[in-house]
Amino acid sequence: MKVEITVNGEPVAADVEDRMLLVHYLRDVAGLTATNVGCDTTSCGACTVLLDGESVKSCTLLAAQADGQQVTTVEGLAGQAGAPGTAGGLHPVQRAFHEQHGLQCGFCTPGMVMAIVSLLRENPHPTEEQVRSGLEGNLCRCTGYHNIIRAALAAAAEGGN
Repeated sequence: MKVEITVNGEPVAADVEDRMLLVHYLRDVAGLTATNVGCDTTSCGACTVLLDGESVKSCTLLAAQADGQQVTTVEGLAGQAGAPGTAGGLHPVQRAFHEQHGLQCGFCTPGMVMAIVSLLRENPHPTEEQVRSGLEGNLCRCTGYHNIIRAALAAAAEGGN
């Protein structure tokens, strides 16, 4: 079936199998490999992207379900036109991850960043507990979350939605 999705502001059209998952469309069709396939069970959140501005796990959606919609991946955050604080560089959440050492192996990082972007759009000034609750569906096996939480709070303080 023919699917056209606007990915990071660019239209991406392809004929795909009707069972293709959005995560595979992003990786294999659009060539954006930061969105990771971690568990194939929606448990880890490594595949988190924004679909029309809402945080979703792209391993739970068929590409056909996103037809005609807009997807933002972590690659699309940096330098996003009109995004506060980007000015052609990193998105505030990406910058906070760098400055607060919010990653270790980096596998979960794209999904964590996207989940935090979504969280900060809904709640620009979350408490630590609200950040922890907002990241319940995203797993990190390396960091213990301390610096991830610090990065989310730092981005919030910077106005990183």
